[in-house]
Amino acid sequence: MATLLLDSSNTSLSVGIEKEGKLIGYTSYEAWQAQSEHMIPEIDKLMDKCGLSRKDITGVVTSIGPGSYTGVRISLTIAKIIALANNVPIYPVSSLRVLKDGKRGSVCLINARSGRSYFGVFEGEKVLINDCIKTNDEVKEYIASHPDYSVCGNVAYLGYENKDTNICEQMVSLLPHLEKCENDLSLKPIYLKD
Repeated sequence: MATLLLDSSNTSLSVGIEKEGKLIGYTSYEAWQAQSEHMIPEIDKLMDKCGLSRKDITGVVTSIGPGSYTGVRISLTIAKIIALANNVPIYPVSSLRVLKDGKRGSVCLINARSGRSYFGVFEGEKVLINDCIKTNDEVKEYIASHPDYSVCGNVAYLGYENKDTNICEQMVSLLPHLEKCENDLSLKPIYLKD
């Protein structure tokens, strides 16, 4: 009936609800180091606003990384609890993939600190470069050699203009292409750092 959408892999918190292929409600805001305090209350507020109860949830889409170590674990843990309680599937998705710019070629980035970036390249539903870590110099070289691609994510740390992305809308558009996890309890975050 309704799919819950969760992301806390970077500095923001995003919660949404999908129903019949449409985003019927969402909230997204900066909540750096406070996602764990806000996610459950935001889910409850959004469910009330949309006239739904937790038993109406028939699936959960959650980002699984790369990104903030703690942030990735927050949305994944909540997704697992809801999936277990409701006996519904989890649809894991890359934290970088949800940043892409629709059908355009997109260089998607999250600050990995220490002069590095989490890096993935997408075009439409195709993954051109799988999620990895690159130095910020390598990222800038790639962007310079692909001037027609969108640079997506919170990229001010590299000197680029931040591009606002509605992560929940992206999750809705990706949902038909996502595979459900076969064993929700064994689903692990993707960190990429050594």
